[in-house]
This record gives sequence, C-alpha cells and structure tokens, in this order.
Amino acid sequence: MNVAQRPIPAERARWRLTPPQAWRLAMWLVPVFFGLVALSMRQDINWDLRNYHLYNPFAWLNGKVGLDLAPAQMQTYFNPTIDLLYYGLISIFPPRVSGFIMGTIHGLNFVLLATIAREVLGPHPAGRQRLPLWLAFAGLLGVGFIAQIGNTMGDNLTALFVLGAVLLVLRHWRAVTRGEGAATLLLAGVVMGLGIGLKPTNGIYAPALCLALLLVPASAPCRIRAAFLFGVGVLAGVAASAGHWYWKMWTLFGNPLFPQFNNIFHSPMAAPVGVADLRFLPHGLIEKAFWPFIFAIDSARVSEIKLSMVVWPVLYVAVIAVAVVACVKAARRPAAIAVPPNLSNPVDRSRDNALLLFLALAYLAWMNMFSIARYLVPLELLAPLIIWMAAQRIFPRAVAGKVATCIILVIVGLSLHSKNWGRSGWGQQAFSAEAQAIDDPAHSIIFTTHVDPPMGWIATFYPANVAFVSLASGFESAGYVQRLEAMKAGRHAAMYVMLSDSGATVEPRMEAERKQQGREADAAINVEAGRLLAAHGMQFSPGTCVMHPAHIGDHLMHYRLCPVAQTRVPG
Repeated sequence: MNVAQRPIPAERARWRLTPPQAWRLAMWLVPVFFGLVALSMRQDINWDLRNYHLYNPFAWLNGKVGLDLAPAQMQTYFNPTIDLLYYGLISIFPPRVSGFIMGTIHGLNFVLLATIAREVLGPHPAGRQRLPLWLAFAGLLGVGFIAQIGNTMGDNLTALFVLGAVLLVLRHWRAVTRGEGAATLLLAGVVMGLGIGLKPTNGIYAPALCLALLLVPASAPCRIRAAFLFGVGVLAGVAASAGHWYWKMWTLFGNPLFPQFNNIFHSPMAAPVGVADLRFLPHGLIEKAFWPFIFAIDSARVSEIKLSMVVWPVLYVAVIAVAVVACVKAARRPAAIAVPPNLSNPVDRSRDNALLLFLALAYLAWMNMFSIARYLVPLELLAPLIIWMAAQRIFPRAVAGKVATCIILVIVGLSLHSKNWGRSGWGQQAFSAEAQAIDDPAHSIIFTTHVDPPMGWIATFYPANVAFVSLASGFESAGYVQRLEAMKAGRHAAMYVMLSDSGATVEPRMEAERKQQGREADAAINVEAGRLLAAHGMQFSPGTCVMHPAHIGDHLMHYRLCPVAQTRVPG
C-alpha cells in the first residue's frame, strides 16, 4: 500500500471539517477576523468624522439642531441616524472595543456575499463547495472595503443593506418568475431603502436593481409588477430610516434635503445650491468610455487618497466580453429554435444576467452622479464573484477557473497596498478636548471660519446651549445672514472664534520645515478669520487667543479660542 492509499487515522479525520461545518465556522470567524483587522488598523481619524460624524448625533441628542448654524458646514444637516451606532459605542465602550465591534459589523458583509455566491454558483462537486467562501473573502479584501474597516464613513456599513436586497431578490428569483414573491420584493425594497435613507449615495443601487428585475423570465405585466413592488418597498425603507429627519429639515428650513437641492426647494436659509461635490466627474464622452482605465491609472480622479483601482478595468472588460459572447452565441443559434428559460437548471442564466445588469447599471449611475470611489464598495465586494462568473462564460471550462483565480489573486495583492482615510494610535479615550470655561453659555456664540481642518467634533465638548455658527458654510444666503445677525443680537454675552493651531500641533522633534509650514498655515487662518469676521462687523486679535489641547486617540492637536468684539451695531 503506497502513501496515497493509506487511510486517514480517525483522530485526524475528526479535524477535517465537512462543507456544512466549514460554512458555519466561516460565518462566525470571518466577521470576527475583520474586527481584529479594524483593531490592528487603529483609531479612525478620517476628515468626515472630525467634521460631522461625531457632531451630528451629539447635536441631535442634545437639541442643537436649529440652535447651531452649520458648524460642520453643509454636512451639519445630514441624517445623523447612521452615526448613532459609533457615537453610542464610544460612549459606552473603550476605544479598542468600539473599533473591534465596528470592524466585526463590517465583516458581516462576508455572510451576505458568501450566501449570494452560493445562490449564483449553485451546487458544486466535492472539493469545490468552499468556492463561495473564498470568493466572498476575496471580496472583503478589496481596496475600498479594507481602507474603511472599522471607520465611520458608512460605505462598509450600508453595503450590508445593498447586498441584503440583492440576496433577497436572487434567492427568491424562481418565485418572482411565477408571479409570486410579493412579500419578498417588498422586503428587498425596504432593505435597500433603509440603506439609502442612512446614506443617500446608495440611491444609485435602487434603480439598478429595479431595472434588473425586468429581466425576470416572465410576462411583461409580471416584470412590471416585480419592479413596482420593489420600488414601493424602497420608498418605505427610506421613510423608515430617514423620514423623521426629512420632516425635521422641512419644518425647520422648508427643504427636506437642506441645504442640498435648494435650487428646487428654495429655502431662504441657503443659496440655490444643487448636489454638492461634482469635482470627480469625468469630462466628455471619451473619458466616460474609458473611465475605468483612466482612474485605475490615476486614482486621484475618483478619490482623495491613493487607491489601487485595477479591479474596475477588469470588471469593465469582463462584462463587455460576456455581452459580446452572448451576442455571438445568439447569432449562431438557429432562429427557429426558441430556448425557454430552464429554471430547473442549477445555474439560472436569467438570474446571472440580472446580477450582471445590476452591476453595469449601478456603475453607470455612479459614474454620472458621483464618481467617488468609496461609493462603489457594494460592487467592489461583488467583484470576485462577477469575475468568476464572467470567466465561465468567456473561457473554456477547463481553464476558466484557473484564469479567474489568477486575476482575483493579482487584484487582491495590489489592493492590499492602498492607503486609508487616516488613523491614529489607540488612546484611553476615543476623543478628548479641553474646553474653555464660558460664564454664560446660554447667551454666548462660538464662530468657526475654516473648513479644513474641521472643528465640528470639538463642539461636542462644550455646553449644549452654546451656539456654534459657521462663517464659511459654503451655502450662505441673505436668510442665513439674517439668522446670524439675529443670533448675535439675542446672545448678548461673550463671542469667540475657534481656530486650529497647526504650529502648536507640530511636535518639537519634528523638522523645522514642518514647524514653519504650521506657522504659515496658522497665519493664513488668522487672515481669513479676520476677513470673515469683518464682513459681519466683528474683529479679533490673535494675541488674545487661548490655546487648548485635544486628542483623537493618541493623536494630539491644538485649537485656539479667541475673544471676538463687535465693531458695528447689527442692522
């Protein structure tokens, strides 16, 4: 008997997991693994967190909405519901525990991805039943997802809702083809709508999935019914997660999406602005046609940080190749032969085609509306599965799996070298700041005059009845200025301006050049603050400012609080 023929000892056999055991174990261990990844990546310190992810839930829970005036600029008025999770975690748990929990929650995307892959790929022969697990794990190693593990930007978190809706539709595809599954379609829509309400940039995925439902192999009325039910569910989900906030914005400002889309709602409190950030959009039809290749070469076209975006030209070519192969096969098929959908086949091509169409339509919507890389996280998570599916259609069966495996491994290897949106070491507290004592906070105002670095998070360490007002919100109108002047007249106690102090934040051991850059930045901030205050009849003297320390994790930064004097009577 040779070695290959020897039976495996019983002790060793017991340690070999059956496919069901491996599946259940992975469902538990992989999310925990990503919790540990978040722990290793340290404290989140991204720009949006410092601007509004901490301020917004604080303001909502402490009755400051409508009391303050845009201290986090336009983002002051984003729905704070999504930020309650992180705000609650850091209020209850130590920073490391909070980071671990956030990472584990993000890791739950693995459960949805693996289940989607199992639905799409169907039964596999022995030895390949773990394929959905590996494709799902590869999805979570994508550049956008890894960069945001454990952080507060919301793309990883709301991907759970997008993938959840996709899973519901795919799992009940056969019922939908029979004109059934109304409750499932409504539920899928609700799940998608919840994600949109929490983070409106997910709005690109709802119409994409709705249109993909039109590929259901059924009669036209059945298709329209499916899309309609899903759409109704989306509206219900949005109402559940964001309806309360839209109503609050409407009652306060006359614009449920304040201050965005004010060119439609015409709130007097904001200029007629539309959608905020359009700087990443492609220019012209040529760029749109080759957009994945362009931003794969230069990720600055779609991101504030350097990212490896090589997966997108691969997906772009793969989906086009699948469409070309399908057209060639259709052209070669005899016209007289009509091939009905075979839903007893474990691989349902209509369902696969719907998933491919969903990806293509969502990408096109993203490119034309935002073109911001991190909004693609749900599609990035699906990328390994889509590449595997495309390879089965494009290449001969004998090599398709090997080609797909090589491509996925290369993409994952390149993705792991990308940057993130900012981290610091763990501290005893997630956030801390020394607050200056104010004698009469109920009648005092603190102004902010610069967008970068953001100061919104420091406002959470001052009494809730102190009014924070931005002089650089970016959407000021005549009504905004009138509200500002009314606040000055009604709050007759002390006024201050809050400024960052880059020079003080530079540590002594750092080089002289960095210190000089900090001093120059502070001088520019002083000039701009003086200009904005003067425009509203106020002034300050940099020599009267008091410097205070603040920390995010172990990252030390400083800010200054400076007395402000009024130089002219309002009105």
